[in-house]
Amino acid sequence: MSWVLIRSTPFVRAAKRLIRKDAHAITELKRVLQLLSEDPFHPMLRTHKLHSKLEGSWACKLGHDLRIVFDFVEDEGTEAILLHTVGTHEEVY
Repeated sequence: MSWVLIRSTPFVRAAKRLIRKDAHAITELKRVLQLLSEDPFHPMLRTHKLHSKLEGSWACKLGHDLRIVFDFVEDEGTEAILLHTVGTHEEVY
């Protein structure tokens, strides 16, 4: 099963900011988004639930210190992943 990825406006802005800082990040971002759409719980992603102010959301790893924050949602009757933001551990939490 393939998941539909919905990119929120804050996610798109954060991704552009990340790529401006590190042009090589686009390759890793594409790879992780592909993996996320195929299997959100793939061991390489280290997907985990979030707590406190982000309770109910999930996060996965993108490289050493980068994270993607997302929610599982339904979009027009299809299971989807709503991407909230991407950035360093400090930026997203």
